[in-house]
Amino acid sequence: MVPHLFDLNSTWHLPAPPEQVWAIIADVDMSWPHWWPGCSFAAPLTRTESRSSSQEDVLKATTAQLNFKAFLRYTLTITIHPTSVDPPTDIHFDAGGHLEGIGRVTVSPEAAGRSRMDISWRVRPTQRWMNLMSPIAAPLFAAAHKLLMRQGEKGLIRALSEQMPEGTS
Repeated sequence: MVPHLFDLNSTWHLPAPPEQVWAIIADVDMSWPHWWPGCSFAAPLTRTESRSSSQEDVLKATTAQLNFKAFLRYTLTITIHPTSVDPPTDIHFDAGGHLEGIGRVTVSPEAAGRSRMDISWRVRPTQRWMNLMSPIAAPLFAAAHKLLMRQGEKGLIRALSEQMPEGTS
């Protein structure tokens, strides 16, 4: 059985400029589990020797193994390894674990100091049960992804609001 290919796309509208969004999403210590409900570390970050101490090189030398808990009562463990980093706008990454493939996050400015973040995944499940269920459950898996991403967007908005000086938003 050929695993089902999922093209999953999300757009987040965020109340902060791209540089502020970038500072959180491209944190070399991977702060996602601190602000994203349903996301936790599956293992400590692994890091190979980076070419330099720049954020881009440190990110490309880092692999995060994360658990994402879906509302359908399953947890996916996904590794994320940046392959291309262009601050403060673009990260390409390889995904592994329960979903294998590629992804991209692009941050762009919107009016009035706001940002748009586009997230795309092109992945295939590696778990047998997901591959067996995909022909009939693909819409449910896509809905679970959409809800999990919405939780991430809300969490990132909260994290950004905590960083904003009083009287701004």
